[in-house]
Amino acid sequence: MSESPGSSAESGDRPLVRLEHVNKHFGELHVLNDINLDVTRGEVVIVIGPSGSGKSTLCRAINRLETIDDGVIEIDGVRLPEEGKPLAQLRADVGMVFQSFNLFAHKTILENVTLGPIKVRGLPKAQAREEAMALLERVGIANQAQKYPAALSGGQQQRVAIARSLAMRPKVMLFDEPTSALDPEMINEVLDVMTDLAKEGMTMIVVTHEMGFARKAANRVVFMADGLIQEEATPEEFFTNPQSERAKDFLSKILTH
Repeated sequence: MSESPGSSAESGDRPLVRLEHVNKHFGELHVLNDINLDVTRGEVVIVIGPSGSGKSTLCRAINRLETIDDGVIEIDGVRLPEEGKPLAQLRADVGMVFQSFNLFAHKTILENVTLGPIKVRGLPKAQAREEAMALLERVGIANQAQKYPAALSGGQQQRVAIARSLAMRPKVMLFDEPTSALDPEMINEVLDVMTDLAKEGMTMIVVTHEMGFARKAANRVVFMADGLIQEEATPEEFFTNPQSERAKDFLSKILTH
């Protein structure tokens, strides 16, 4: 993937997202166990594994929705701040799409997408509106702009959530099981938008159970189990020749159904 204009050679040399010796406990449970992970600019990293393996916690730690016990998380060379305005500014560089769409029910689709750019990025309303409409067009729901979230299907609402994240011009997008709350017929419409983003060079970290999407869109598959990264490989390597017993067991259960 080519670097965006204006990015220095120096920034191209370092990972866009870096986790070093990250640990997180929930009580006695060690949910992130000495996690080390680098994600380069333009890379699509898909995190898979059994329930309770630490995947969502990993995703949420990257923009500090979950605090960590120790270790380092950096976004584009900047260490994740503890709290306050610096954290809000850094979070603006990290788009996040959740299982539940988290849209503002009392605001129109267009208002949902323009709110962040106006309030956080300081964009003039007219510019924010123009960019929001272009993004809604890109995710295929520009014709729904004046409706409220309740009038949209789950798949449409999730596409709004993606447009809302993109409106902040993030450096990296995090997706935490973005299709798990959707009816089966709506899953592909969301995955298609995500596949297009991947092709366009958006840096993405995706926690998902959608193995077909992982095979198609990932540059790298990260397999987690028991709070550990058990293995990392290209999709081809991982799905045809997993190295760990844990991964073999996981794949044997999900790929036979």
